[in-house]
Amino acid sequence: MNGNRQNIWLAVWGTSLCLLLAIAGAWAQSPSATPAGPKLAEEEFKNIQALKGIPADQIIPSMQFIAASLGVECEFCHVAHANEKDDKKPKVTARKMIEMMMAINKDNFEGHREVTCYSCHRGSTDPVATPIITTDEELRAAGGEGKKPGEAKASLPAADQILDKYLAAIGGAVALQKITSRVQKGTLTAFGGQHFSVDVYSKAPDKRVSIMHLQGGDSITAFDGKQGWLGVPGRVHTMSTAENDAARIDADLYLPAHLKTLYQKFSVDTGEKIDGHDTYMVVGRTEGQPPLRLYLDKESSLLLRLVRYAETPLGRNPTQIDYADYRDANGVKVPFRWTLARPGNRFVIQIEQVQQNVPVDEAKFAPPPSVAPKPPAP
Repeated sequence: MNGNRQNIWLAVWGTSLCLLLAIAGAWAQSPSATPAGPKLAEEEFKNIQALKGIPADQIIPSMQFIAASLGVECEFCHVAHANEKDDKKPKVTARKMIEMMMAINKDNFEGHREVTCYSCHRGSTDPVATPIITTDEELRAAGGEGKKPGEAKASLPAADQILDKYLAAIGGAVALQKITSRVQKGTLTAFGGQHFSVDVYSKAPDKRVSIMHLQGGDSITAFDGKQGWLGVPGRVHTMSTAENDAARIDADLYLPAHLKTLYQKFSVDTGEKIDGHDTYMVVGRTEGQPPLRLYLDKESSLLLRLVRYAETPLGRNPTQIDYADYRDANGVKVPFRWTLARPGNRFVIQIEQVQQNVPVDEAKFAPPPSVAPKPPAP
């Protein structure tokens, strides 16, 4: 991948697609599918070695995971505009590291992915092998300021109780179910302070489309209740399974009422402070799926942060969404500011206008012909 991720995509795809894919977390076109299913990595990309056999749409998320784990950009390993070349030593080393990581997990953890690139690198190209001497201040911060030896952990409310309070704080299930559609207009700030107008249309129960207005045309992120897609003039990307799962959560207009049904079990812990607010951290887990982390304000019970994860063959890529500036709209509290962050990029959407229960054309959510499922042959 490129040493300046933004510049290469600007050069190859243009500003619109660069912004769109950064926001969506997708950095390549969707691989073409065959009647037997999606293509494998080695069928879609040149010179694939260590990651042979994985779906092609997992290559770019895996590269993102490596970049985040080592704190590098694409050109650290790759030759600019010629990713298939093996001219750089770090690329050869990276292949050996991937094979070593997979062997460790296979031989020591029954094939479960317990060790990842991040386990050792922690955002550095050179893992630290010698323990660091910690200062008294750091020890106090890590152990809890003023905490006495043997002091019991504070009792925490049950997850159901916290989620019920969140639903009540939003306005309650009855008020929420009265919302059949939502139209939001605002401004997106990304990539060093650039501003773009954005419209977001939602329709109950699970349809959503966001339209970012750029100079070269509209960038669209959409979910029609079953399949998600992204597009700019002349180009379309069909969401992968991981992207689809994330889009489904974003599109759920009744998410506060549905949260307790989305995961098999929940746990509760004390969360970190967010903008000066103490939080509870509620973690939803289902066997075989990545967890969902929710940070809820201890005082207001409103959701301040959501952290979700997308699986890759090498590890989980995190996405963090912070919610703020809650305001009342038709008896339901709605966050007017969202900050979405991933390793390497961050953007903010400030909503300026919200309309609810207004007509929204179904055609807005429909994918273009190149994405829409084709009818079976007669």
